[in-house]
Amino acid sequence: MLDREGFRPNVGIILLNQKNQVFWGKRIRTHSWQFPQGGIDRGESPEQAMFRELHEEVGLHPEHVRIVARTRDWLRYEVPDRFIRRDARGFYKGQKQIWYLLQLVTHDHHLNLRATDHPEFDAWRWNDYWVPLDVVVEFKRGVYEMALTELARFLPRQDRHNRYLRGGPRGPREEQESAAAAAERQPPMHMELPPGASFDPNPPG
Repeated sequence: MLDREGFRPNVGIILLNQKNQVFWGKRIRTHSWQFPQGGIDRGESPEQAMFRELHEEVGLHPEHVRIVARTRDWLRYEVPDRFIRRDARGFYKGQKQIWYLLQLVTHDHHLNLRATDHPEFDAWRWNDYWVPLDVVVEFKRGVYEMALTELARFLPRQDRHNRYLRGGPRGPREEQESAAAAAERQPPMHMELPPGASFDPNPPG
């Protein structure tokens, strides 16, 4: 389904965890990393397509996320001819996308890269919001930057620990003692990966 200019309607998904880190997926059998995205089928609204792609690509359902925001208008990118199927050249130009900012409201173990028989990713990680665009296929980088920039102002506010108490600011020793006590209360850190996923702490550029 193409518009008059040759762009296919599409949705993109920026999925946040509680630390405002974003889901970053490695395309299967490549060294390219990207956000979940996919085409809008005939008769679908952008939101319906977003929830369908969310499940197909990362295994999540609507109850697992909260919609924070979406881009106001379509963001477009053109696909170079060498990436276009021969039978589509001449009338297919690229994608026009509505981007959604979602927040995960459940645990990581609900993520599942093998939710369908046609997985898009073979590894994933949480990354800082401003992801390294040098690992994104070149022709998508401009749209990523536009989407991240437009949606950044909707990022949920993070609770920051107030170092000022009623009696005044803490001294260095008080801060160290408080940090040590907090560390003792914390459970051991561990990472939960969804079925079929692997974690790459140093993805290739």
